[in-house]
Amino acid sequence: MPIKKASLKDVRKTKTRTAYNTEHTAKTKLALDMARKSGYAPEKVVDAVKQLDKLAQKGIVHKNTAARKKSRLMKKANAAKVATKATAS
Repeated sequence: MPIKKASLKDVRKTKTRTAYNTEHTAKTKLALDMARKSGYAPEKVVDAVKQLDKLAQKGIVHKNTAARKKSRLMKKANAAKVATKATAS
């Protein structure tokens, strides 16, 4: 355990920030999973993209990480859309 007051405060801040970050990353992972399981339904994909943008804006993940995940998600969503149109025709 830390001894100095500043170190004790730092431990409290770290615990709070970790909880906040964990909660938001879990929400984003859930949104990505729901988009995947729904067959890349447009409303689920939009929700996942919003979550990723919020994470990047708040600094929880790096902006390039969010951009990479969005790019991969959109690539799969567009492929699913094309496949759906091809089977419908």
